[in-house]
Amino acid sequence: MKKVKKAVIPVAGFGTRMLPATKATPKAMLPIVDKPAIQYIVEEAVASGIEQILLIVGRGGASIEDHFDRAPELEAALEKSGKDKLLAEVRACAELADIYFLRQKEMKGLGHAILKARAFTQDEPFVVLYGDDVIIGEDPAAAQLCRAYEQYGRPCVSIREVPRADVSKYSSMKVDPLADNLYRITDMIEKPAPGKEFSLYSILGRCLLTPEIYDILERTEPGAGGEIQLTDAMAVLARTGGMTGVDFTGRRYDMGSKLGVMQAQVETALRHPEIGDAFRQYLKDIARTL
Repeated sequence: MKKVKKAVIPVAGFGTRMLPATKATPKAMLPIVDKPAIQYIVEEAVASGIEQILLIVGRGGASIEDHFDRAPELEAALEKSGKDKLLAEVRACAELADIYFLRQKEMKGLGHAILKARAFTQDEPFVVLYGDDVIIGEDPAAAQLCRAYEQYGRPCVSIREVPRADVSKYSSMKVDPLADNLYRITDMIEKPAPGKEFSLYSILGRCLLTPEIYDILERTEPGAGGEIQLTDAMAVLARTGGMTGVDFTGRRYDMGSKLGVMQAQVETALRHPEIGDAFRQYLKDIARTL
């Protein structure tokens, strides 16, 4: 079994739920206190042992590329003014991993985006980290998938129970318990109609795939929303050889929604070493006026 060393992060979506903020700025570049959302996702991948990362970008993706590149003029200015801590943080962005970029010229769905990564991953297993989902916790979510893959040798997805009213927005898994927070998945459906759910477990944010997914994606017809759905292709894997579901630990933030962005901002600010105490007092003062 090959060790998982590659990751794919699709960030080419339009970000329509966050307009007008995302008209000219990719939603992946929306800040969470002092770092853009995409940096949290890349840092999770690196903390999970990933060495090479492919970011699939769309129009406006140049700002994401610039963020992970060196900035000689900025670095020189910071060095001259003695701002060593900021200088180290700026340089660290460009040294996180070997990061590559690919433009998705047509928005045909997540499955279409992942199919574009075939030349990058080749015959190796790889993790997909959804660009909408920032997951923060002591144990990186992608690392949890890698361990499950090493244990069972099957493709994996990160899952969590969601309210019944929300299942139709995500997906639904047919699951059987394996051990602790691990499940065997034998079927799944994308955006199920009411009454068509297998369970309240949905895929949230991460999956670990093996090369056979590409041949399946090439045969996958457009599904929900008229797009090529990755879930439809993974359902074939689940029905044939099965997949492993990991009820992951960590706090997930939906960076494609206004509420999710604000939750990420507030909760991260409370933990921030520079502003955490002052922000906590600010919230207490605000709460007394509600």
